[in-house]
Order: sequence, then structure tokens, then C-alpha cells
Amino acid sequence: MTFARPDPISDLDTLPRMPAWVTSARAETIEDVAFLSGAALNHLHVVLGRAEVTQALLRARLALRAAGACIAFSGRPERAGELRDAVHLLRPGDLPGPAGETCLAWRRAVERPMSIKALGRALPTLEPGPIATWLDAGKGGPVTRAAMVLEAVLREAPRADVAGLILADAALAQALGWDRLVPLLAPGLKRADLRKQGDDLCLACHRALIFAAVEAVRLAADLARRAAHLNAVAPKLRAKGAGEAVEMFLTRDAVAPSTLPLPDRAARRLCDRLVDLGAVRELTGRDTFRLYGV
Repeated sequence: MTFARPDPISDLDTLPRMPAWVTSARAETIEDVAFLSGAALNHLHVVLGRAEVTQALLRARLALRAAGACIAFSGRPERAGELRDAVHLLRPGDLPGPAGETCLAWRRAVERPMSIKALGRALPTLEPGPIATWLDAGKGGPVTRAAMVLEAVLREAPRADVAGLILADAALAQALGWDRLVPLLAPGLKRADLRKQGDDLCLACHRALIFAAVEAVRLAADLARRAAHLNAVAPKLRAKGAGEAVEMFLTRDAVAPSTLPLPDRAARRLCDRLVDLGAVRELTGRDTFRLYGV
């Protein structure tokens, strides 16, 4: 018997790609779909354990994707750019609005190790009791548990899509032994899936996780390459506080120059320098109120 050789990801040969049979297979039965989602999640689990993967940055980008999916479920028009603005351009005392609240909920959900307290911080309108009760509603394997938690939340609070999806991802992470929530379900589900129940919802979650795990592995590889380049050019930066600034870029989806540990003009020069070096990108396309990210 022969086996396919590992398929390395360009420069980072220690990060194997998702096997082609996972991404190309057309599964119809719940058994086949469950097998593929298990394989995809196992591969993602391996990738998440690699030192090259920028864990906090990956979770932040996945949180933005999850927020965008939730906004689309609600029928609102905001996309990634507007969500970044709603969070990163807030001034003290400003209210973030519905889109900003959704984005903040996902961002808070991934920032700290999972606990009832951390989930309560992400979902401040919920009491710890209901959060714990809903998380306990999940039984069985990881995906089944996540689907049951999502169904339990939406059965009691039909409009609580964000809370349901965050808690479902939390249940999945707990079952997989992850200490941090990794946003996966929301980008792979359709709006109609949120109204399904039982086996139909479980099947939808399996399908969503195949898609989400494949995309997360691709994103992890891309961010690992970008982070490696940023680390490579970091010694060329002479500004005081540049090291701390680089760490911010490696852990946040987007960074406003005003939040960097440098004077305003020096912060803008540093961002422009990093763009010139190809280490970060300007994310807004604007001349003012710019945001930068890896």
C-alpha cells in the first residue's frame, strides 16, 4: 500500500494542507459528512498546535468572519470594513451600534481562555446561569454537542443568533480540548440552518465545519507566512516601541496608528514603513482614519 506524501504549504513545509479527499469529496449521508467533518477538525487541531501559527491573530480574523456572518443573518448591510470601523474607531462614550456590538461580542469571546466568566463578558446581556445551562445541554460527540447547544439557545431565545453561535463554538472547543474558542460555525451555516432542529441541524453543522475548517487552515497558513515576514523585517525598525507595535500587529485583526505605543507622527511613519516593506497592509483604502493589519 502506498500513501500520498505530505503536501507542504509553500515556504512553511511544516504546515500541511488539508487532504484533497476532504475538500473534494461529495458526501450525502450524515455518516459520510460526519466522517469528513471529523477529518477536517482533526487536521485543524494539528495545525492549531503548530508554533508557526499566530493563534491570537487567527482567532481575531475568524471572529471578524463570524461577526460578518451574523450580521448577514440579521439582514444588515455591514461587511468587514464597516465592522472594523465600528470597533476600532470608537471614541470614549460612543455606542458601537448593533453591528459593532456583534463584532465586539465575537472579539471578546476569543480574547481570553474559555470560562463562564469570559463568555459572560462576551455576552453581557446573559446571566452566568443560563450560559452554564445551555453549555450543559450538549451531549455526545463534539459536533453533536455544538448543534444541541445551538438548538437549545435558539429554542428559548429565537433571536439570539450571536449568543447561540458563540456558545455552540464554545461547546465544540470544550469537546475538542481547546482552551480558547475558535469561531467556526457561523461562516459555514446558512440563515435557514438556524431554524433547523435535531438531525437536520446536526447535519448542517457537520457541513459548516468542513467548510470552516478548510478555510481556517488556509487562513492559518496565509497568516503564518505574513507573520514570518513581519518578524523578519522587525529588526529593521528603529523606532522606540517598534517591538511592542509588532506584537500588536501579530495579535490583532486591525490596528489604528493612534493605539500604537508611539507618538502620533511616529506611529504613522512606522505603519507606512511596514507597508513599504510588505509586512502589513492598509485595510481601509482611505487617506484618513486608517487601519492596518497583517
